[in-house]
Amino acid sequence: MRLLSLLLTFLHFGGYDFVLARSSDCFKLSILDLVTNSQCPRHFAPQSFRTWRFDRHQDLATSFPLDPIAQNFVRQVPGCLFSVTYPIPLKSKLQLVAFSKPVLNDILGLTDAATSEVEFVEFVSGSLILPGSLPLSHRYGGHQFGYWSGQLGDGRAVTLGKFVSHLGERWELQLKGSGRTPYSRHGDGRAVLRSSVREFLCSEAMFHLGIPTSRAATLVVSDDPVVRDQFYNGNPRTERAAVVLRLAPSWFRIGSLEILAKNKELELLQQLLDFVIKNHFPQVDIKDKDRYLALYSTIVSQTAQLVAQWQSVGFTHGVCNTDNFSLLSITIDYGPFGFMDEYNPRFVPNTSDDEGRYSYENQPDVGYFNLEKLGDALKPVLKRSQVKQLQNILKGYERIYKDKFMELFRRKLGLLTIDEDDENLAAVFLKIMEDTKADFTMSFRELGEIDLREILNTKEVPKKYWALTSMADHEWFWNWVDKYKIRLKQEGIDEATRQILMNKTNPRYILRNWMAQEAIERANSNDFSGVQELLRVLEHPTDWEPEAERAGYASRPPDWSKSLKVSCSS
Repeated sequence: MRLLSLLLTFLHFGGYDFVLARSSDCFKLSILDLVTNSQCPRHFAPQSFRTWRFDRHQDLATSFPLDPIAQNFVRQVPGCLFSVTYPIPLKSKLQLVAFSKPVLNDILGLTDAATSEVEFVEFVSGSLILPGSLPLSHRYGGHQFGYWSGQLGDGRAVTLGKFVSHLGERWELQLKGSGRTPYSRHGDGRAVLRSSVREFLCSEAMFHLGIPTSRAATLVVSDDPVVRDQFYNGNPRTERAAVVLRLAPSWFRIGSLEILAKNKELELLQQLLDFVIKNHFPQVDIKDKDRYLALYSTIVSQTAQLVAQWQSVGFTHGVCNTDNFSLLSITIDYGPFGFMDEYNPRFVPNTSDDEGRYSYENQPDVGYFNLEKLGDALKPVLKRSQVKQLQNILKGYERIYKDKFMELFRRKLGLLTIDEDDENLAAVFLKIMEDTKADFTMSFRELGEIDLREILNTKEVPKKYWALTSMADHEWFWNWVDKYKIRLKQEGIDEATRQILMNKTNPRYILRNWMAQEAIERANSNDFSGVQELLRVLEHPTDWEPEAERAGYASRPPDWSKSLKVSCSS
């Protein structure tokens, strides 16, 4: 497939989106809202955990046939979507070491005081099952690294139930790391501290960057031993167990449909599709005979935009298998992800990805591949004439991705209008960044902080702008700045407004691997202040924060960070 051949040859890039995941009172913020720092009002009062309840209406457990086998042992599970699976309580003392205040207050409707209640800690660790909850593990399959892997499923996750927020939004609460399930294969169903810290922090970091994502509510740690061979090199070691309570409107993924199509469970496939449309795609008419094509078209569009948003902040998922791609086009299943430091289109965060299949520059093509597999899963329930339309719908992916990609990039440069030469402007800037190994995040941030009039007069970049200083040594840099200045004049934007727009768009703080690693190392010594500090900073990624500056979060990454490795092991 020749996906964006010209654009990806030079650009490999995106920008920042202001559309927030659906968990606040405002679903969308305009440029003006961001510049004026307007806030969404609250219209509810958080409650006590003692009065908190799940909602059983249209619950997963009442909407689909369940696995008839009640025992929790690893097996192939045919003819259903879910197995009843109770979390396995941790044995040692539980510590609730971090929680997301926005999730707790604004989604779950709970006060901060809930975190000090014993019952709440037991609930978010899997030791307490509330009335109205029937814990379920989900059966799904998937293409992993390009090959069909058969049944996969929730090997370490259990969905506790559905909660409807004060805004009427549906959220499915899930524990990750709560023990073995029928889908654990050779695993123990546990998650270790290091991977749990990373998922907890990155879920919230991505939300506050404006990227559609699952959310993380709490992080619980115990001293239960978990043995992991982190890099699959024959050197296993004992680590500490942890559990994350995470939320999403739905955990259904492309692999949820694939396994039903592969096993010819067509009645269940159609039942799942109709459930997804009815509950999550109100723009699709459930009575329309072409509803599955309409669903596919919507998912193709939303997935293209999601991948463009990933590119815009230098995020690489690391394991873009079909079982990790949400039907709702939100970012799920944080494993060996990474945000780029120096700009390198071939960046691969996952040390297990030897061939670089899921590199930063390959993510748009992988998205296309996964959507092809989604189309294959739909074919058994489509008429022959409808099947022919799948490819035409998928052809739109390239255009949608490119349009979103350029929209986001223009915003990162403080541009609100469209010019035919903008792709070239982007291409040259990124080529300079790549050649000089300049930092992805800080190059754009510093471009928004610096006064262009001053550097054009002196032809010198002050040393405090450490990322731009690297770029300034490139032979094309000053010519590019001249062209950028002309483009801004055409835009009709003054220097002060440009700086405001760019600094509200480009983050100063992202979850760099070295930052996460420092927090993990402190957590291993029972010091969780690093996790809590990072969470506070990442909730306001564009705001200059003294605490973050002292920690060096916007400084040049330390040399030791280049040797960090992340794997699929968790």
